[in-house]
Amino acid sequence: MFKDLFRKQRRYATIPSEKAKKEVPEGVIEKCPSCGTILIAKELEKNLKVCKSCSYHFPMSAQERIQSIVDVGRFFEYDPDLLSEDPLSFPNYPEKLAQDKEKTNLNEAVVTGEGTIGGYPAVIGVMDPRFRMGSMGSVVGEKITRAAERATMKRYPFLLFSASGGARMQEGVLSLMQMAKTSAAIEKMNRNKVLFVSILTNPTTGGVSASFASLGDINIAEPGALIGFAGRRVIEQTVRQRLPEGFQTAEFLLKHGQLDMVCSRLELRDTLIKILEFHA
Repeated sequence: MFKDLFRKQRRYATIPSEKAKKEVPEGVIEKCPSCGTILIAKELEKNLKVCKSCSYHFPMSAQERIQSIVDVGRFFEYDPDLLSEDPLSFPNYPEKLAQDKEKTNLNEAVVTGEGTIGGYPAVIGVMDPRFRMGSMGSVVGEKITRAAERATMKRYPFLLFSASGGARMQEGVLSLMQMAKTSAAIEKMNRNKVLFVSILTNPTTGGVSASFASLGDINIAEPGALIGFAGRRVIEQTVRQRLPEGFQTAEFLLKHGQLDMVCSRLELRDTLIKILEFHA
C-alpha cells in the first residue's frame, strides 16, 4: 500500500489541443517574427513593442508612437479633417480608403501636430504603415508640407517619423508631385535655420526615402529598418551585380555614412530630448 503511495509518477509534456489554441483570445500573445519568442501583448506594449529577447522592433501605429515620445497630454493635431479623393477614378480606391479609415481610425497615412518632448516644443509628423502601407498621396504630402511650414513660422524643430512603401500609385503623377512639394518645404526650413530631424522606421522606401525622409539635418533610424528606393531584386537586375548582405538596412547605411545614428526605440525619447536641448 505504502509502496503504491510513494511510487514515482511519470511526467508527460502537455500539448495544447487545437481547440485550446483557438480558445486563446486574439491579441493576447504575439510571436516575434525575428526570434520566434512568444510574447504577452500587454508586456510587449509596455516595452514599446520591442522584443525583450532579440530587440526586434514591431511596427507601431501613429498614436502609439506619439504617446511614446510626447509629454502626456501635450499634443495638438493639425489638419485632421483633410481627406483623399479619387482623382484618377482608380478601381476600388474609395472602398480601400474607407476600409483603412475603419481599420486604423485615421483619415490618412500621416498624423501631424505640435507638442512638447521633455518640455521642449516641436512640430511632429508620424506616418502610419497600416493606412495604405503609409503611401504618400496628395493629402499626405499636403499635411507634411503644412507641418513644415508651421515649423518654419513658429521656429519649432520638426520631427518626422517615416514608415512608407513610397508614392501612392492610385493617385499617379499627383502623388509623385508630393516629393518635390515636401522637399521644397524642407528646403525653406533649412534656409530659415529651423531644425529638421528625420526618423526612418521600417520600412522607408520609394518616393518617401527619395524625398523628405533623407533630408534631415539629423537622420536617425530604428535598428533593422529597411531603407531604400527600389527593391533589392530590381537593383540587382539593373546593375547586374550581387548586392552585399544586409544592403538597405539601417546598420548598413550607418556604416556607409548615409545616417547619423541608429537608435533603439527604448532610447529614442531621451535622445530626442538631448537633441532638442542642444538646439534650443
